Amino acid sequence: MASAVQAAEAGKVIFVAGAAQVVDRKAAEGDAVQEGELLQTGADGFIYVKTSDNGLFILRPNTKARIVAYHIDKANPENTRVKLELISGVARSKSGDEVKRARQNFRFNTPVAAIGVRGTDFTVFTDDTTSRVTVLTGGVVVSGFGDACRPDGGGPCEGARSRELSATQRGQLLQIQQGATAPQLLNGTSVVPEAQVLPIGVPMVMAPGRNAVVTPVEMSVDIRKGDKVVDNVNNQVPRPDPGQPLPGNPNPPQPEPQPPVVTPIDPVPPTPVRHAGIKWGRWERVTGPAPDFDLTQEMTKNQLVAVKGNFAVLRTPGQEYVVPERGGMGFRLADSEAYIYTSYGSSYSAAAATLSNGKLEVDFGKRSFETSFDLSRKDEKYSFRAGGVLGADGTLYGDRAEGRAGYMNVQGLLSNDKGGGAAYIFDGRIDDRRTVNGGTSWTPITR
Repeated sequence: MASAVQAAEAGKVIFVAGAAQVVDRKAAEGDAVQEGELLQTGADGFIYVKTSDNGLFILRPNTKARIVAYHIDKANPENTRVKLELISGVARSKSGDEVKRARQNFRFNTPVAAIGVRGTDFTVFTDDTTSRVTVLTGGVVVSGFGDACRPDGGGPCEGARSRELSATQRGQLLQIQQGATAPQLLNGTSVVPEAQVLPIGVPMVMAPGRNAVVTPVEMSVDIRKGDKVVDNVNNQVPRPDPGQPLPGNPNPPQPEPQPPVVTPIDPVPPTPVRHAGIKWGRWERVTGPAPDFDLTQEMTKNQLVAVKGNFAVLRTPGQEYVVPERGGMGFRLADSEAYIYTSYGSSYSAAAATLSNGKLEVDFGKRSFETSFDLSRKDEKYSFRAGGVLGADGTLYGDRAEGRAGYMNVQGLLSNDKGGGAAYIFDGRIDDRRTVNGGTSWTPITR
């Protein structure tokens, strides 16, 4: 019980420049950052934190922020909980591996807004009354606090008060002010400083054939290549010794800041985009037919949602599914493949089975689902059922069957691709010697 209340390590500092603190101590590369610790930068300060799941949290000058919670459960992504808080200033968040698998449990708070992600790299400016968000990759959903959206909540707030912004909306941002009913879509990303002048000791872009610094850019960190510093075109740049001046002009004259021009724009219909789809099937040979696909190769192109026994389900690239706030939907069984495994102690046999009478009902308001089908083999028939939770991105997380006969462990997802559909993989128990493993796809029922 004592260990349960201790703060967990959320990440490590991988770069520091200028005045920067972790709680009341000077920040240094290699420092561990614990959940709840205050991070703070001065007028020339930067802090880069690599999170425990290979994400990135960057603080720019004159910024206060904290990683409120960073609990990662790789085995059960539905248990992952991540919460960041920007108190004031400018910060950038790049989703880590496990956050991408549990987007429905990620929250980025400011004093006036809640931000959720769609697998994302984004930048936020905030003070006590106004927050502004721009997106580099992926998308975000932003909502002002009020009604059911509370600062102490988790996950994205979705509803009438929320608005979405994606990386395809170049040159635009979402602004939310205290007391506003909903975020406002604006032109002019300059109100979120994307290219600040960096302190001495941070790499800058050099003009060809010259020694003078011509364009300061924000440093980015490729955390998969040894935490080396790279520039904005992904060319590796040697890290200067802290405090050493750059060649040429170490203190270039700074232009007078100009107030940004922010022009409200009318919402326009989004550009048609490809929806994220579903790929499922058998990745290992059971008996007879060869596998449907090479799982290792598919994982280089698609996002793995779950593996159960010899079956896997993946999400293909595209616009993510967003769960409606209310209502429900029924699905009919479109395709399936299943096998019954009989254990003989040190060996087992496998036999193909068929599914029928399939039902899948989704309740969007309650964020839940129920499913059932009959499994047949020759003259034998067994009924199976399952229920569980629906994630904000359409992921299906089944309740644990705990080995009970007639109940399944289920994982899958919903999609809007090609008119919509669903798929899940499952395993369950028939009796003490026999188990079942398989996959299904489903088509919406028109009502």
